[in-house]
Amino acid sequence: MALADVHAHLTHPRLAERQDEILRLAREAGLEAIVANGLNPRDNEAVRTLARRDPLVKPAFGFYPVDVVLPEMRALGIEYPREGYECTAEEGVAWVRENVGDAIAVGEIGLDGYWVPESLWPKQERVFCELVEVALEADKPIVIHTRKRERRALDLLEELGVERVDWHCFGGKVKLARQIADRGHYLSIPANARRSESFTRMLETLPRERLLLETDCPYLGPDRGHLNEPANVVGTAAYASELWGEPLDGVIEQFSANFVRLFGA
Repeated sequence: MALADVHAHLTHPRLAERQDEILRLAREAGLEAIVANGLNPRDNEAVRTLARRDPLVKPAFGFYPVDVVLPEMRALGIEYPREGYECTAEEGVAWVRENVGDAIAVGEIGLDGYWVPESLWPKQERVFCELVEVALEADKPIVIHTRKRERRALDLLEELGVERVDWHCFGGKVKLARQIADRGHYLSIPANARRSESFTRMLETLPRERLLLETDCPYLGPDRGHLNEPANVVGTAAYASELWGEPLDGVIEQFSANFVRLFGA
């Protein structure tokens, strides 16, 4: 019985220099797994290197939905706040396909309609489906990012017959979240749940066996303006304990069982 953070960005520049301290604090808080999600081939490599150094870290290899079409967005004159490594869609998919055997999951992948213009949605969908097929062939769960395109993502997952899914930091309506849970998918609740009405409602109303914990660190911390880190999932578990009226040990046991059921770890 142990806690897991199913979505973390430990290779983010704002956390990279503190990795050893962050992992120590996570262990002291009782975590036994942190799923570190990669965003592109270079980030995936950094995630794998960290996981090989510390078994607490479980690598997930992904291709961020905005990165999938970033060259095309640049060509259209659309500014996106990211600097550094960029690659083509073909390169990103090929990397995940060639290295998926080293990962606990494929992610984060998905659809983003907030930054990405509608003219580029068809390509984004095609790459998403290719990455889902990679996960299916490798028998890996997927961790998805959706923003403004939750319904379309669900439709594509159903068409592809995907069952092992974690919806990371779900931003759609709680009604749709219930439909997603009813289909057997999981939804992970971030550490800012106490100050989020929608995440509170999800904790209160979704089936408990379909919920997981995440941080999305360094983002979405329990306190606005402070860097987030994996140890903060303990606070979310405590909040769930309050909402459910259940002892914390039982709540942790539920989240632990959910993690093992999806990730097999």
